[in-house]
Amino acid sequence: MANEQTAAHSHDHEGGCSVPSFRNEDFIVRKDIMAKTKELAEMLFTSEEVQMFRRSEQQIQDNERVQDLIARIKKKQKEIVAFETTFKNPEMVAKIEKEIDALQDELDEIPIIGQFQQSQVDVNYLLQTVVAIIRDTVADKITMEDVEIEEPENCSE
Repeated sequence: MANEQTAAHSHDHEGGCSVPSFRNEDFIVRKDIMAKTKELAEMLFTSEEVQMFRRSEQQIQDNERVQDLIARIKKKQKEIVAFETTFKNPEMVAKIEKEIDALQDELDEIPIIGQFQQSQVDVNYLLQTVVAIIRDTVADKITMEDVEIEEPENCSE
């Protein structure tokens, strides 16, 4: 359907200035950009933030108490769905929500959980920072090019 819409959109815009149209398939990332992206991804993977996240995640996977609490929370969440939809029992839903809160509090008291959550925040911040730097750098370069290039009054010049 997208290709049909693109194909139907091949007319000229205002004043005979042709606006090129592209299909999603036309936006293939250049090989050099893709190579640098993979290099950057590898650098990020080896960063201390990502390594801490991976270690914390593994410790959570290996911790029986944590896994038991997670399983119990998931079971209680399924119970809530049943009591909300099938049994239409808001009192039981409220009771189970309190049980989940207690289990969650117990889970949150385990040091590895706090470490894992902090590592998630750190990795997210790292990724957002990288994206922001790329976005801002590209935007600055575009702005500088706009200043350097004098626009003709119409497209036919």
